[in-house]
Amino acid sequence: MNLFVFGLGFTARRFAERARDRFDAVRATVTDPARTGPGDIAAMRAFGPGSDDPRIAADLADTDVLLVSAPPVRDLDTTLGVYRDAIAKSRIGWIGYLSTIGVYGDHQGAWIDEDTAPSPVSGRSQGRLAVEEAWLALGRETGKPVQVFRLSGIYGPGRNPIVKLREGKSQRIIKPGQVFNRIHVDDIATTLLASIDKPRGGAVYNVTDDEPTPPQVVTEYAAKLAGLPLPPEVDFETADLSPMARSFYGENKRVRNHRIRDELGVDLAYPTYREGLAALVADARTA
Repeated sequence: MNLFVFGLGFTARRFAERARDRFDAVRATVTDPARTGPGDIAAMRAFGPGSDDPRIAADLADTDVLLVSAPPVRDLDTTLGVYRDAIAKSRIGWIGYLSTIGVYGDHQGAWIDEDTAPSPVSGRSQGRLAVEEAWLALGRETGKPVQVFRLSGIYGPGRNPIVKLREGKSQRIIKPGQVFNRIHVDDIATTLLASIDKPRGGAVYNVTDDEPTPPQVVTEYAAKLAGLPLPPEVDFETADLSPMARSFYGENKRVRNHRIRDELGVDLAYPTYREGLAALVADARTA
């Protein structure tokens, strides 16, 4: 069984590394060839938005599992735009599209699940929802099982609040009532593997932890675990945030993950930020 990944970023790379023994061959694309190196698990195919690389089409013909992690470009999915026919004609038997819980929009802190109608606020999330629907349409048209995975805030080795604290890039932003869900990258990999073992065309899954939490609480816990000083509190209204970072605070919701548990049998290794951060501190090399 062969795996192909469009967009070997932080999450997809971790999945490919953890799942390497499951596949005879692992191939992937990256947009920046400089990001590949001698330790990579795949024969990399570097391509830019809108390009058509015949090596990729040939690889897709020899693929069984397809993971799509590449983000939209100007609200368009370049993977479908270029390789739709190759995918439709291939023997691929499982397709996973990595999306975001941002497609649900703002629910003022209320609990939501996969039955909640998407209502994206930002242009990025609107583009994600459009691409979700395009992939699901491909599944309906071809009979290939397409699954959508809506991810919450991703953290893991090398990308987490402890790293930000050590680099002096952390802010303890205070916005009353604000909460976020999170998910450890290894729990994403576990969920994807469970879905590959139990495909269901048209399925949508929230991949998130059990405990939506105010961001400053997570920062405080990370600092305590790692023995690092806390950054000062900053009011959200006056915080120095990029437009993208500020937009995240415009959405407030608590996301349920019952479907990955009940349907796929996923048992999260890190059900809250506490277990996840503790594991990162225990392995100082990756925290």
